[in-house]
Amino acid sequence: MSLAIETAESGPDARTWAAPAKINLALHVTGRRADGYHLIESLAVFTRFGDRIEIKLSDGDAFGVSGRYAPDVPLDGGNLVLKARDALRQAAGLQDTPPVSIRLEKNLPVASGVGGGSSDAAAVLRGLAAIWGLGIDGAELARIGLTLGADVPMCLSAKPLVARGIGEELSMVPDFSALGLVLVNPGTPISTAEIFAALSRRDNEPLPPLPRSIDFHSLRNWLEITRNDLEPVAVAIQPAIGRALSWLDKAGSGFSRMSGSGATCFGLFETGNVAKRAAAEIRARQPDWFVAATRSVPSEAD
Repeated sequence: MSLAIETAESGPDARTWAAPAKINLALHVTGRRADGYHLIESLAVFTRFGDRIEIKLSDGDAFGVSGRYAPDVPLDGGNLVLKARDALRQAAGLQDTPPVSIRLEKNLPVASGVGGGSSDAAAVLRGLAAIWGLGIDGAELARIGLTLGADVPMCLSAKPLVARGIGEELSMVPDFSALGLVLVNPGTPISTAEIFAALSRRDNEPLPPLPRSIDFHSLRNWLEITRNDLEPVAVAIQPAIGRALSWLDKAGSGFSRMSGSGATCFGLFETGNVAKRAAAEIRARQPDWFVAATRSVPSEAD
């Protein structure tokens, strides 16, 4: 199998699946298991902006990458796209899983706290299940996804949810409207393992109850009494994260926070148009940063 960036060409027979960014609006670290995995409670949403996966049947397996962040994507067996393909093939059997060409359009920064790799893997699982006509239900896909990483099951759901446990216990949140968001990443590499290792406390309080009715104002008020327990550590290790948060505040964000283990930060805006203006303002001041205005996927989206 060839792994060159130019290998997998899109074409008329290719089908496309979205791999949205996952934004942890709040993330509480509530414990640690004996095996070292941290227990969390997190309210997460998924955005219209993200990576894209194209798949088509092929004479032989192929994988290619394009997009702004293609040079940062590993092209060997360590890539979650290839791991997802191989895991689904192993579960379904070789006779029902013919060769495929997969192309990843990498629009999200790599290892940036927005679940990009996990979302790519989830899109591959959904896409290959359809391309191969496997008839695998969501629960089985989630089981396979969990073997690839704790974030993959929630990325398979890709709607507003609360994740508990190590991220695999999911509760969908109904009546959650789309949010106007600006995503900012200063291009600073950060290690998730380093962030978790530096935590001074791992038995924090769980999330408070969600508001009965979720809109921009009630959500902002709720977020004010929640945390991302990884943010203080991440800002101490990489001060550029604090600068990204400051730029979001200066641009009029109603609420700003780091997502996941960073370094991507989000700003909450009342409308999509306000978010677009804020993103343009930040981009003009920081042209080398990753900046994207987007909207989250509502709970009732198709």
